[in-house]
Amino acid sequence: MRKISIHFRLILRNYPFILYILKWITISTVIGICIGSASALFLHSLDFVTNYRQSHLWIMAFLPIAGVFIGLLYHYYGKEANGGNNLLIDTIHKPEQRIPFRMAPLVYIGTVVTHLFGGSAGREGTAIQMAGAIADVFRKPFRLTAEESRILLVAATAAGFGSVFGTPLAGAIFGLEFFLIGRLRYNALLPALLSSVIADLATKAWQAHHTHYSISFVPEISAETLLYTIFAGVAFGLCAVFFSKGIHYVTALFKSKIKYPPFRPFVGGLIVIIAVWAMDTTDYIGLGIPVIVDSFDHQLVPYAFLLKIAFTIVTLAAGFKGGEVTPLFFIGAALGNALSLFIPLPMGLLAGIGFVAVFAGATNTPIACSIMAIELFGGGCGVYAAIACVISYLISGHTGIYGKQMVGEPKFGRYTHERGQHIDEIKR
Repeated sequence: MRKISIHFRLILRNYPFILYILKWITISTVIGICIGSASALFLHSLDFVTNYRQSHLWIMAFLPIAGVFIGLLYHYYGKEANGGNNLLIDTIHKPEQRIPFRMAPLVYIGTVVTHLFGGSAGREGTAIQMAGAIADVFRKPFRLTAEESRILLVAATAAGFGSVFGTPLAGAIFGLEFFLIGRLRYNALLPALLSSVIADLATKAWQAHHTHYSISFVPEISAETLLYTIFAGVAFGLCAVFFSKGIHYVTALFKSKIKYPPFRPFVGGLIVIIAVWAMDTTDYIGLGIPVIVDSFDHQLVPYAFLLKIAFTIVTLAAGFKGGEVTPLFFIGAALGNALSLFIPLPMGLLAGIGFVAVFAGATNTPIACSIMAIELFGGGCGVYAAIACVISYLISGHTGIYGKQMVGEPKFGRYTHERGQHIDEIKR
């Protein structure tokens, strides 16, 4: 027995990667199952409240009251959890900080209430925040160092994103890409990939539903189609900039004009329900999945993307909870649908690449978004999606919806003074 122990220690000393792999398989399995199960609960909850709202539209009249509830909840119990995704990014950069576990139930309740009463919001922000709060609990039991804690949170982000959208490969790359612009942390690659895949399997085991999209026709790649894709990518990048700057501006406006935080979502909710009543449509509230699906095959009104931008900015800037990503999918797909009136590419292809490219520009994650396109729509659109995502990423400059993203490598070489800065510190 003693000889076996000595041999085992020698093996570990000579092949340290074995211990590393075993350790992160264990950690990734634990957090993947926990986060995937939480995502499944969240997705089932969203399906329930969305169906209930659509069957009982009168409930939207209480959106301002729901806003006050969310505002009071976060004002008196939120504390550090008010930081949301930016707190998670900050903690990855400074792992000596901790993510309070209260963030998970608070953002879950806040998002479900937002969708029940008709706010325009997404789900990725909630999934990522829940994942970060859950994973942070395991720092102490696994006796993780500061660097290992950083890897843990990257893996948690990957698991939350991959499981909520059913895109484990994109989730893994998103976890590596979203917090540091221009660089990837390859020491977190294995934990991110394992956590994302295991979380996705756990979510599916709980029979959580993911929407399926399809692009009916993808043309052969040619100089002409690539040129049109570049033009579309520029439009998607400009849209990403407009959304990012718009949400930061309106958030600041709410804070400057309404000093008492719980009252901000009341005002925002009032604006949303008045707009819904005036337009006599619910197409631009909630996740907007039916409109996203329609955008691949049916012509939408050309300004649909602008309406979704307005509803989402007011909802989230006022203090309702959720994420920006699914609304960005809606905005990008609707913009692609509108561009099909002017750009001679198939409507479904433009909607598909817009779906991921606006998201890429707003989150500075072009690689994850390119992979997401392949996972969601198939490999045929991969080249088109990648070009549109990279162009959008470049056009968006150092802007984005996550103000605490840090510039690892500037997008344009001459701006080296921006390295190491948060994007909310950079003059735009």
